Amino acid sequence: MAKGPLSLYRKIGRRRQKKTTELQLQPLNTNSDNYNSSSVASVSVRGKKKTGGSRLWMRFDRFGRTELLECDKNAIIKRASIPARDLRILGPVFSHSSNILAREKAMVVNLEFIKAIVTAEEVLLLDPLCQDVIPFVDQLKQQLPHKSPSRIQEAGVERSHPTPGGQWLPVPEAAEGLQHELPFEFQVLEIALEVVCIYFDNSVAGLERDAYPVLDELARNVCTKNLEHVRTLKSNLTRLLARVQKVRDEIEHLLDDNEDMAQLYLTRKWIQNQQYEAMMAATVSNNVVTLAPNLRQLSSNRSASLVTSSHSDDHDVEDLEMLLEAYFMQLDGTRNKILSVREYIDDTEDYVNIQLDNQRNELIQLQLTLTIASFAIAVETLIAGTFGMNLKCQLFKIKGIYGPFVGGSSALCFLLFLLMLGYARWKRLLGS
Repeated sequence: MAKGPLSLYRKIGRRRQKKTTELQLQPLNTNSDNYNSSSVASVSVRGKKKTGGSRLWMRFDRFGRTELLECDKNAIIKRASIPARDLRILGPVFSHSSNILAREKAMVVNLEFIKAIVTAEEVLLLDPLCQDVIPFVDQLKQQLPHKSPSRIQEAGVERSHPTPGGQWLPVPEAAEGLQHELPFEFQVLEIALEVVCIYFDNSVAGLERDAYPVLDELARNVCTKNLEHVRTLKSNLTRLLARVQKVRDEIEHLLDDNEDMAQLYLTRKWIQNQQYEAMMAATVSNNVVTLAPNLRQLSSNRSASLVTSSHSDDHDVEDLEMLLEAYFMQLDGTRNKILSVREYIDDTEDYVNIQLDNQRNELIQLQLTLTIASFAIAVETLIAGTFGMNLKCQLFKIKGIYGPFVGGSSALCFLLFLLMLGYARWKRLLGS
C-alpha cells in the first residue's frame, strides 16, 4: 500500500517532538565558556513558585521600637509558638469575633479590628495600615515607651538572686516599688480594650445622634421614607449590639475562670523560666565531686521551693481581674446605652402602631357610616324603581301626589338612616 502525505506529516511531527524532548532533557552546562548567569537567573525565577499567604505585620517590642514585617503563617507560628488554628481565628472569616486566648508563650488577641499576637517581649499586629487599626498603633507608640515595661522584667529577675552558698534569697525592695505597674502583655491588652471601647462609644454616640431625630420625625409623619430610615437604623443597632455583646461575653468568660487569667501572665511565666534556667546553671557550676552526695537533695529542695513559689504566684490574678472588670463595666454601660436606644425605637414603633390602629378604626367607622347611608339610599331607590314600572296604580290618577310622595319616601329613608346610626352608636360601633 502506498504511503500518503498524511503518514509523511506524522513522521516529521514525531521527529520534531523527539528533538524538543532531547533539548528539554539536556542538562545546563555551567562550565562552558558561553555560560550566561543572567539566563540562568531568569530561568530560576520563572521556575520558582511564588510563595502565597504572606501578610503585613507590625512588630512592637518592650521598648517601643517598631518594625514592619511581611511574614507567612509558618514564620509567625515559629516566632510566636502558637498553633495554626490561632491564625485562622485572626483571619478574615472571624472578622468581627472576639477572642482572648492564652498559649504557652503568647496571647492571641482578636478584638474586632485588632488582631495581634502578644508575647512577653513583643507584640505582632496584623494589618497595621488599616483605617480602624491606626488609632491602636498610635496608642502603642505613645504609651509603651513612657511606661518603660523593661523595668518590670529587671525587677522580676532581681526578686531573687543566688548566694555563694547556692541558696536563693528574695529582694523585696526591688519588687515592691513596681508592683502597681502592669506587665507588658497587660499594657498591650489594656490599650486594645481602650481603643475598642472608644470605638464602640463613638459608634453609639453617632447612632444616638442619628436615631432620635429620625424617630421623632417618624412619630410626626408615618411615611415610607421614614420607615425605611428606621429599619436601617434598627439593623445597624442590632449589629452593633451583637459586637459589643461578644467582647463583653469574652471578658466575662475570663473573669469567671481564674486559671485562664493566670495563663495570661506571660511575663510571670517568662521570669519563672529565667529563674529555673539560672538555677540549673548554678547547679551545674556547683557540681563539685565532694558535694556530689548532697547535690541531689539540694537541687530537689530548690526545685520544690521554686515550684511552690510559682504555684502561689499563679493564683494572684488581682491586677488582670481589676483591669478586665473596669472595661467590663465600660462595655456594660455601652450596652445599656444601645439598649436604651433600642427601647426608644420600640416605644416609637408602639406609638406608630397605635396611631395606625386609630386611623384604621376611623376608616372602619367611616366605612360603616357610608354603608348605613347606602342602605337608606338603596331603600329609596327601591321605592322609586317600584313606582317607575309600567303598572296600574290609583296613585297615578291623583293630581299633585308626586311631591308629597317623594318627600315622604325621602324622609322615611332619612329616618331609617338615623335609626341605624343611633343603633350603631348604642352598640359602640361608632365613636361618640
